[in-house]
Amino acid sequence: MTNLKKGTPIVTEKLTSENTKAKPTPKPKKKKRRRRGTKKYYFTQIHEDAIIKYASSADPLEREELYRSYIQPAFSEMVDKIVYTYKFTNLPNIDDLRNECKVWLTTILDKFDKEKGYKAFSYYSVITKNWFIHEVKKNKTRRRREFLIDDISAAVEEKYITTDNNFLDDLEKKEFWQALSQEISSWQSVQMKPTEEKVYKAVKILLENPDDIEIFNKKAIYLYLRELTGLNTKQVVNNLNKLRAKYRTFKSEWDKGNVKHIVKEKKDHKEANNDQEDKQPEALSHEVTS
Repeated sequence: MTNLKKGTPIVTEKLTSENTKAKPTPKPKKKKRRRRGTKKYYFTQIHEDAIIKYASSADPLEREELYRSYIQPAFSEMVDKIVYTYKFTNLPNIDDLRNECKVWLTTILDKFDKEKGYKAFSYYSVITKNWFIHEVKKNKTRRRREFLIDDISAAVEEKYITTDNNFLDDLEKKEFWQALSQEISSWQSVQMKPTEEKVYKAVKILLENPDDIEIFNKKAIYLYLRELTGLNTKQVVNNLNKLRAKYRTFKSEWDKGNVKHIVKEKKDHKEANNDQEDKQPEALSHEVTS
């Protein structure tokens, strides 16, 4: 204990009712949950019906009303989304190309036929992508032809004095795609589930123009397959994995030189050449004797 000197006043704190009361704990603030907004689709069944009605109508006034009210806004949004989704924004004069594509779509509205089983959105989105792919190819060709005057000598030297043999590489690439196309066609004989068959047919469409695949990135190819099949990403990936397993087997056999398609094709070609060579001496001897 501490010693207190005499005369030192002792101060005592008076306990009051306010001090004895415990301070109330603040209530946690309730987090306001945001309402999930409904996703607005720019191409719905209404626009689908408008295109079908436009194609079957012969009344110019009715067609003009359908186009202004439904078709034109949907086409405009579709073209803009395709340009940004597939990175066509790198094209020069992309704003002019977008407007040109929108005008071009109006000229082929009569070509849509619902009896073929395609949805209008799938049909027009595919041909819109193909239209921009064609523009990409034209731009690449133009860039290859255009070069500075100072670079002419270097370009000529590179073209004519190079020691690289591109002929064999191009020939091997061509044979590979031919063999792969035959291999994929043979998969059709195997019974498939409906979703797997949709992905299979979409892949065949994609491989009809293998040069276009180099333009797309991986995300763009998945989007392209989704639009062709009408399936979600998970369904596309699951069924695509089954096709990948078959492709790996084919690629392994190709690397080993065991692919029968090319071997048979080369053998038939060689036999045809031998038969032609055998016929030439016979024809010559026949001319001499006659």
